[in-house]
Amino acid sequence: MEKFYIKGGTTLNGEVKVSTAKNAILPILAGAILCDGVVTLNNCSKYSDVNYMVKILTELGAVCKFQDDVLTINSSVADKFYISDEYTKKVRSSIFMLGPLVARFKQAKVAYPGGCNIGTRPIDLHIKGLQSLNVKIEEKHGYIYCDAKNISSGEVHLDFPSVGATENIIMASVFCKGVTKIYNAAKEPEIEDLQNFINAMGGKVKGAGTSTIEIEGVKKLHSVNYTPIPDRIITGTYLIACAVTGGKVCLTNTNHLHNTALISKLKQSGCKLQLKNDKIIIEVGHKLKSIPKIETLPYPGFPTDLQSQMLTLQTICKGTSVIIENLFETRFKIYTELTKMGANIIIKDRMALINGVKSLYGANVTAPDLRSGAGLVIAGMCAEGYTTINDIYHIDRGYLNIENDFNCLGADIKRIEG
Repeated sequence: MEKFYIKGGTTLNGEVKVSTAKNAILPILAGAILCDGVVTLNNCSKYSDVNYMVKILTELGAVCKFQDDVLTINSSVADKFYISDEYTKKVRSSIFMLGPLVARFKQAKVAYPGGCNIGTRPIDLHIKGLQSLNVKIEEKHGYIYCDAKNISSGEVHLDFPSVGATENIIMASVFCKGVTKIYNAAKEPEIEDLQNFINAMGGKVKGAGTSTIEIEGVKKLHSVNYTPIPDRIITGTYLIACAVTGGKVCLTNTNHLHNTALISKLKQSGCKLQLKNDKIIIEVGHKLKSIPKIETLPYPGFPTDLQSQMLTLQTICKGTSVIIENLFETRFKIYTELTKMGANIIIKDRMALINGVKSLYGANVTAPDLRSGAGLVIAGMCAEGYTTINDIYHIDRGYLNIENDFNCLGADIKRIEG
């Protein structure tokens, strides 16, 4: 198993380009099954989750080919509606395949998804949404069986604005005669990107980014050349990293409007930020103030995917901070590892109380999940001495060679064999 070996005490300076969003690419890859032609995706970063989704598409019979960072997918030859647990247990985004499969084949058999263990993430909202479209569903033997021969347009009322359920219902509705409406839809930028992707193929989706989305059914979708949006979570991670280490960093290929909640908190802490078109410049030259309260919420609130990284920042800020995690009940797994590095954190249920310390120190730690792993990389860069991070395969799920980006900015991170 590979590890990161980090020499701490470095300051980040320079410019780095943000990769394309993992959470935009994954539903788009699932949506490629809907295309009666060839999908060409530009700037398609080869995250490990993306590689697994490509393998799933191949298992379904699609022909996929990477040339540098351009991925072409010919799904017109896809002829299977069954996904085994070989890949679904490794990547939670496999659940996105339900909607496209029932839309195209009028049936689906998908093993229960895996991925990061950050708390209960029930798929009941996906299932209820599909049932609202007259899809019959059975759950047995670790599989989800869908019979969609009578699928029809309808109204879907989500009990919670689930990103995955919203995306699944959009894709399931693409070929339904009439208009489907999703109420209490999630508003994340990645959903708007999925809408734009489907519409670029000839679909008729509107309202993404609001709480009500409408999908008017079409007969088929045609070939498309598409570039997904930049990754707002990578953007946020790199901004927080500079806030922790100090220095001046310019991020390019990003959209500051997708990170307004984080930017507001960083300014509150004392960071200087400049927002210029597709660039964000952050400058930090002194110890930052703790942010009294941070609460994760659905978009456009503070993202749960940046909570671990922000918790790392609070450990070395002056003062006391409270972080409330409203989305996933076990997303404080980074706590144990940061405590090994000298952090002063108290966890009670879904709340973390962080008292800032003068500095962290290097230790041998383990990444328990994707975003905690990113938070530990940030901690290692500012800690005194050397830090070893184990199980970095978690980090590779959502960051493309994160050590290369940080090393270009002045960090000292080595990827070593375990």
